[in-house]
Amino acid sequence: MSFNRRDFIKTVGASSVIVPITACAAPSGGRGAGGKARIVVIGGGFGGATAAKYFKIVDPGLDVTLVERQQTYTSCPLSNEVLSGHGKIEDLQSGYDGLKKRGVNVIFDDAVSIDPAKKTVKLKGGKTLNYDYMVLSPGIDFNFSGVEGYSEALANSTHPHAWKAGPQTLALKKQLEGMKDGQTFVIAVPPGPFRCPPGPYERASQVASYFKSHGMMKSKVLIADANDSFSKKGLFEQAWKRHYPGMIEWVAGAAGGKVVKFDAKSNTASSDFNDFKGDVVNIIPPHHAGNIAKSTGLTNDKGWCTVDMLTMESTVHKDIYVVGDSTVHGELPVYGAPKSAHMAATQAKVAVGAIIAKMSGLAAPEPFFVNTCYSVAEKDWGFSVAHVYRKRDGKLVYITDAGGISPVNMDDEVQLVLQRKLESEYVHGWFKNIMADAFA
Repeated sequence: MSFNRRDFIKTVGASSVIVPITACAAPSGGRGAGGKARIVVIGGGFGGATAAKYFKIVDPGLDVTLVERQQTYTSCPLSNEVLSGHGKIEDLQSGYDGLKKRGVNVIFDDAVSIDPAKKTVKLKGGKTLNYDYMVLSPGIDFNFSGVEGYSEALANSTHPHAWKAGPQTLALKKQLEGMKDGQTFVIAVPPGPFRCPPGPYERASQVASYFKSHGMMKSKVLIADANDSFSKKGLFEQAWKRHYPGMIEWVAGAAGGKVVKFDAKSNTASSDFNDFKGDVVNIIPPHHAGNIAKSTGLTNDKGWCTVDMLTMESTVHKDIYVVGDSTVHGELPVYGAPKSAHMAATQAKVAVGAIIAKMSGLAAPEPFFVNTCYSVAEKDWGFSVAHVYRKRDGKLVYITDAGGISPVNMDDEVQLVLQRKLESEYVHGWFKNIMADAFA
């Protein structure tokens, strides 16, 4: 097998995860052309695209097929800035030409079923693919019944959730642009775990930024939250107080913030105790693993895929490695590893390393996982958190002395403003790098 360990470690390290693989022998048991193992990757987001690319980096001769519905990928990270007008959706999009040039066989189709026993994948278009190893990166789908009265039909018409970036993002933006001063934008946040834990609060910030920049100072954002706290809470609240005083109200779950019912006619989202009537109501429904994962029997009773924390291999079916937002990772708390783009890319590289090692008859390398998450609350006002996870005492744990979060306060006001400005710029550099790492 053509493989340069030093180059691979260097490449993977640049994306904040090191997989210490020893030089690999020729794969055993492969049934593809030339004895190469056949690898099928389902889902072309950050997790799937990164996995497909890195298989080809490790060994350009591997038989790698990527199955993805859409010919153009639209990033969820930074999509909230499209709502405020600080960003353009075109800047968040990528095709798959970069992967094709590397020799990945890209099929634009929908995987409708997986047979783990026969190791086959049936596509909507009628084709059946055989695999020896699979990387499944199906993202998330929604439990629309989790909010009575809300539905997929409403999501695709009058009340977009916009929690998958693309047409719904633009539809929600249009609704925001149609609002008048003094009106209310309601965001209903589902119980965790959900994709991008800071996302709803960043969305509230960007909506308020739109109000502010358009002189709509009487307008309000109301966050009806099923949870009693949220990621980067202190940093968001500081930003709201500084930039949007009196414009953003957060109602915690304990205070009746959990929305369980929605009346589209009156535009009212209701909890067991409160009614939240808005001029625009953005229901974000509860999440579960992508439907293909559920139909394959890979999910637990809560709807998420459990995986071996050191390899990303499913604990249900061998030779299927699940990465990205669909997973519940190791023995971490209920939220698990953050459901973020950075974590998906990290998990993809760990899965690649584990599969390469398995094909070569070697033990899986012991990895660590890194997540970086930026939030932009206002133009020139950003902050971030970094997480590092690794195995300790048989469990995957958060290494508190390795990660970090932006300070809420600093002794020098000038330094605080400069720090926030720099982080609002860093996020765009981070985004360009992670897009290139996945799709170029």
